[in-house]
Amino acid sequence: MIAPNRQGEVWVFAEQEDGSLHDVVLELCGKARQLADVLKVPVGAVLPGHQIRPLASKLIAHGADRVYVVEDSRLAHFQTIPYARVLCTLIEKYRPQIVLYGATPLGRDLAPRVASAIQAGMTADCTDLQISDVTDPKTKEVHRNLLLQIRPAFGGNIIATIVNYDRWPQMATVREGVMPLLPPNPSRNGEIIDEKVEIDESLLALRLIERHIEPRKVNLKSARVIVAGGGGVGSKEDFRLIHELAGAIGGAVGASRAAVDSGFIGKEHQIGQTGTTVRPALYIAAGISGAVQHRAGMEESAKIIAINIDPNAPIFSIAHYGIVGDLKKVIPMMIKALRERRR
Repeated sequence: MIAPNRQGEVWVFAEQEDGSLHDVVLELCGKARQLADVLKVPVGAVLPGHQIRPLASKLIAHGADRVYVVEDSRLAHFQTIPYARVLCTLIEKYRPQIVLYGATPLGRDLAPRVASAIQAGMTADCTDLQISDVTDPKTKEVHRNLLLQIRPAFGGNIIATIVNYDRWPQMATVREGVMPLLPPNPSRNGEIIDEKVEIDESLLALRLIERHIEPRKVNLKSARVIVAGGGGVGSKEDFRLIHELAGAIGGAVGASRAAVDSGFIGKEHQIGQTGTTVRPALYIAAGISGAVQHRAGMEESAKIIAINIDPNAPIFSIAHYGIVGDLKKVIPMMIKALRERRR
């Protein structure tokens, strides 16, 4: 167990693949910068891999003050145990007070392994992070400047705030897209620190024989306009209306979990707590009731239009414009109007 270090840095695990940083890393750099400014400490980024040193400048531009580079040909492809050894070794050496990971498949694999090894607490799938004083309800002791780790709980029915005052570093995985990507500052100065970590061959339990990479077919994060359908669409056949409206308006197709679970569309289109978090300029929600699990993934959209036959649907509470009506009648009218406008 590592003792709390109030002067410790705020760290980001810089996940990369084939020399490209994951988008969530840059989002986390911006958030780490905000947290570190409150704490008045530097931001650090841990960058393991092979031939990845050029990525350090990008991390610095997005808010890191120090980048800890661990170059090793055996780290070219992710394996949980050697990567965990790298993180544990550096955490024990530098004693950061906060370590953040993206809630990606890789981050969800690595973070609990590190937390277990160093006996630290960890909160998964956070949607917000803040710094605040916390009073222990039992002892009434005030703990200064703790990390508030905020995430949906109990199936999304409540929002839980989790704190960790005695098992440091404070660790969390953060969902992709929930933190705004702040613009880089190429003129920022930072320090690149080359680290060597002993990696015993016994840690390399797996040998990569062949790789198959399937390209992403849907990129909801980058879409400026999204038309999403929910369980209220009714069937896979009727879901074609969502595709037609998206095509007419030049948007991407999204869906709620209810629509995905019903087989109307593939999971890669899912938006919400267990799907993708999006922030488009326009979000059209058709046949979506607006459960908190779905709202968690789209409520930061600039403009939200809701179409629902139920006037009391929760989605209307966050919509900028609401249409109470049967989507099977409303959407064809919208498509017709859009096409006539182009003539």
